[in-house]
Amino acid sequence: MQTLLGHLSLVQEAASLRDGTAGPADAVRRCCDRIDAIDSRVRAFVPEPERRARLLAAARELAAGPRDVAGRPALYGIPVGVKDIVHVDGLPTRAGATLPPEVLGGAQATVVDRLRAAGALIAGKTVTAEFAVTAPGPTRNPHNLAHTPGGSSSGSAAAVAAGMVPLAIGTQTIGSVIRPAAYCGVVGFKPTYGRIPIDGVIPNAVSFDTLGCYATDVAGVALAASVLCDGWRGAAAGTGADAGEGAAPGAAGRPVLGVPVGPYLERADAVALRAFAEQRELLRAAGYAVREVPVMDDFAEIVEQLFTMNRYEVARAHAEWFARFGDRYRPETAAAVREGQPIGDAGYEAARIRRAAFRARLAADAEAAGIDLWISPSATGPAPADLTTTGASVMCLPWSNAGLPSVSLPAGRASSGLPLGLQLVGGAGADEALLDAAAGIEGALREGGR
Repeated sequence: MQTLLGHLSLVQEAASLRDGTAGPADAVRRCCDRIDAIDSRVRAFVPEPERRARLLAAARELAAGPRDVAGRPALYGIPVGVKDIVHVDGLPTRAGATLPPEVLGGAQATVVDRLRAAGALIAGKTVTAEFAVTAPGPTRNPHNLAHTPGGSSSGSAAAVAAGMVPLAIGTQTIGSVIRPAAYCGVVGFKPTYGRIPIDGVIPNAVSFDTLGCYATDVAGVALAASVLCDGWRGAAAGTGADAGEGAAPGAAGRPVLGVPVGPYLERADAVALRAFAEQRELLRAAGYAVREVPVMDDFAEIVEQLFTMNRYEVARAHAEWFARFGDRYRPETAAAVREGQPIGDAGYEAARIRRAAFRARLAADAEAAGIDLWISPSATGPAPADLTTTGASVMCLPWSNAGLPSVSLPAGRASSGLPLGLQLVGGAGADEALLDAAAGIEGALREGGR
């Protein structure tokens, strides 16, 4: 098995840049050297011939600013990968498609404004599945180049796993942040729906689309979240301290964890379920209360409801482009558009009503069981040995349907050596408490050798 892994701690990199131990140009050279060395094989970034020159110019401009290190912002000098459906001034948006870039262009996304205001340098665009649907880009998994990195945020997860950047931005409609994080063995964070403004991002399905991020540990995504999320209530940005105001309640301050027993959990394969059982026992041994909660006995209907809404919204988002350039769409994306075209407003509205009922029922189930977080496998199993697919998103589906915040933690490996992930899901708007709890669970998994 060929490995191209690297490890860059966002918190440590940010601290060294803020205190002057390293300069922005140093970070740029490390980033570009790593991309030059391995990205011809991993293919995480959209090619950019003048990347190094552009970034060094941006680094010089940043370094020419105020000299007081105490006033440097949280992500000062940090190179960040940005998924190529997010508009960035100065870089074309291609969205993994062959449509003319000028057709797809738009104003810079608020998420990029926030990155730049925090001192970050945009390392480049990362590869996405076409229009963030399912047709994969050329990115490969750094753990094994014959395996998918997941999608649709393929390049962002792979870039962090391979040590090209310490932070990357992705999006999730169903499973496009959490699944690639699991497949690539990094931490992926998807906030509560709407917690990061989604303007300046080419839509997939607007009722679900959510910006998220990747780093090598929970402290890294917490630092990024403090910059990117509206109204962050955690520790001061840039400190690398606790992500929230306190852990969710439970024994010794630990959250009570709920296992969603039923048809949903049965979608995971034997490898994922065996690992999940081991993870639960490890957490129990570490002092966490873990409760089995029967839920979602109508899971097949939940899947149908989500895809009714999703395909309706995909078809409407692409109506103009598909009419003009439909012959340029890849078969998977074209099929998604065509599936949504015959869905009428009445069917869509009925699905919206069913989703609202599902959200209320899921919240009531959690409250009745006395749990603080749901836990489940992040994906149905390890990354498939198939570059024509991005894998199955079903383990993320109910949580995305409910708009809940979730995080994937690296949690051991399959016998093949490929990484597995543990998914934690918090309450709506409780992103800070979720990441605070995730930091503790991350520590327990590491101590247990996962």
